[in-house]
Amino acid sequence: MKLKKILSLVLAGVMALSITGCVNQHPEETGSTNTANESGEVRLVATSPAVAQICNRLNLDLVGICESSSELPERYDGVTTVGMAMNPDLEIIKSLSPDYILSPSSLQNDLQPKYASIGVSSLFLNLKSVEGMYASIEGLGEKFGREEEAAVMLEEFDSFMTEFAEKNAGKESPKVLVLMGLPGSYIIATDNSYVGSLVKLAGGTNVYGDGDGQEFLFANTEDMKTKEPDVILRAAHGLPDEARKMFAEEFSTNDIWQHFKAVQEGRVYDLDSDLFNMSANFSYEEALKALQPMLYGEE
Repeated sequence: MKLKKILSLVLAGVMALSITGCVNQHPEETGSTNTANESGEVRLVATSPAVAQICNRLNLDLVGICESSSELPERYDGVTTVGMAMNPDLEIIKSLSPDYILSPSSLQNDLQPKYASIGVSSLFLNLKSVEGMYASIEGLGEKFGREEEAAVMLEEFDSFMTEFAEKNAGKESPKVLVLMGLPGSYIIATDNSYVGSLVKLAGGTNVYGDGDGQEFLFANTEDMKTKEPDVILRAAHGLPDEARKMFAEEFSTNDIWQHFKAVQEGRVYDLDSDLFNMSANFSYEEALKALQPMLYGEE
């Protein structure tokens, strides 16, 4: 994978970032009280761990950060917490007088009107794929004067992907069924989900493709059987231990799974929830390395 190709993806993503950036419709409501603007410093709030990691790598300071059970960058120790990613505390955010709130685009429909209601501008980052993440990094670098930091990260991405792709050059692409476990049930993850995008980057072919633009689909096991996947991957969104138990029971009690070639050949794998979650992040290298033996066998 050449840098020129990566940059073309990035530029497309920058356009997406520009589109999803919510311009404050009432700047006069926040501008007069934002003393940080007068000093030339940009005041930013990051509402998800993945966004905070990006800000850290871009050497951006934050005035507000999400609460998280996962480890956050040390540079943000002592920064005011603003609640969880899916339900940030708007009153706390407003009190911080930020110039921008940075959030994942997957939450845009819910969060954008809430941010607008407190008169704060917002930017939504595409974290549905690794390419989208780097596109957003490029966009943030340009917007906040961190072009050099962004360029370094893009070069690292290109270097890793070039080397990784060479490992599988000429190999047949395995057909992959990706299941996402939820409390008490499961759905199908397509290429448009983060886990699905990792499988695609690794050279696998999702048996449900891009799901006609959807991240996740519902389908019965009979339909899945018609796809005859070579490999079945089982991921979890929240409560990973419970999801693994659910999958184990489902595959042992529902007889149709025993007729899948992937099950018969022992090619069913539970994915590490720390590496394969809902948002693109910098652990993608470890995730792709973990997929290698699952998709192509031990080498």
